[in-house]
Amino acid sequence: MKIPQRYSPILFAFLMSVLMATIMSAVLTGLFTGFNHGFVSHWMHAFITAWPVAFPAILIVAPIVRRLVVWLTV
Repeated sequence: MKIPQRYSPILFAFLMSVLMATIMSAVLTGLFTGFNHGFVSHWMHAFITAWPVAFPAILIVAPIVRRLVVWLTV
C-alpha cells in the first residue's frame, strides 16, 4: 500500500520521531538506570513519554531545518 505524496511531511515526522525517540530513550535510560533486568520496562516508559513530544516537535522543526540547510549550502 502506497501513501499519497501529500502526506510525506507527516510520514517523515512520524518515522523520524519513532526512530529518534526509540534511540534516545534507550541511550538515556541505559545511562541513568543501567542495563539491568528492569531496563526494557524503564525504556518503554521513557519512549512512551518522549514520543508524543518528538512527533509534533519534528513537524514544527523539520521545515525550519530544511530552510536553514538550503540557506547554509551552495
